[in-house]
Amino acid sequence: MRVRLVALVAGAALALTACGGGGTEAAEDPNAPLKVGVSPTPHGEILEYVDDNLAQQAGIDLEIEQFNDYIRPNEALQHGELDANYFQHQPYLENYQAQHGGTELVWVEPVHLEPLAMYSKDHDTPEQIPNGSVITLPNDPANQFRALKLLENAGLITLKPEAAVGTRLAEAVADNPRQLQLKDLSPDQLPRTVEDSAAAVVNGNYAVKAGLQDPVFVESAEGSPYANGLVTSPRMADDPRIAKLAELLRSPEVEQFIDQEYGGVAVVPAR
Repeated sequence: MRVRLVALVAGAALALTACGGGGTEAAEDPNAPLKVGVSPTPHGEILEYVDDNLAQQAGIDLEIEQFNDYIRPNEALQHGELDANYFQHQPYLENYQAQHGGTELVWVEPVHLEPLAMYSKDHDTPEQIPNGSVITLPNDPANQFRALKLLENAGLITLKPEAAVGTRLAEAVADNPRQLQLKDLSPDQLPRTVEDSAAAVVNGNYAVKAGLQDPVFVESAEGSPYANGLVTSPRMADDPRIAKLAELLRSPEVEQFIDQEYGGVAVVPAR
């Protein structure tokens, strides 16, 4: 197994890559390993299970590259540094492409869902959260709107009918009867705010990584558009190795691994 942690790179280095365009070795050589970018948890863990238990029999060689942010995996795929990535849901991908004109990335298949959840060290239900309390939530547009919908479903706020992905905080909220202070932060910063805010709405992968348990309120998984899935480039979209990888990620073996590893709460298969 080859797993590499990719640090954030300086803008100058990224610019050089962007100018190069190009593609990976696998785009030229059918025997080269597929380079797949992932968030470490749970995406990397799921892909490592595939690499250890299923890929060899399927004739796929994987090279896993881990990213600790939500921007670089798409940039790396766009610039030909990766063959695919696995870290995002479709609304995030669509918003990313809308904000980065000319980006053409291809959604392949959903794999798992990480229900967004609200966590608190002091309160057991949304009703217990006091007036004027601070609630933290993600700052990226797709997940921020998703978090606002969760707060609305929890009975804490009411959103404007026209609110959508990209509508920011105050502009999205029609009624905030408890005068809650909504503060948005980078998703990776949210778990630590559970200690010093009334509640925090945390992305599932970061909740798992931080060992957060017993959420106050959980997003419904039924009919959710937020399943995380495999994404590739136009150049690799018809490559049979990408199709085979998608098939493995949606296999009964991977479903069973997700259920057993994550207890059927923070991470669930996209059935």
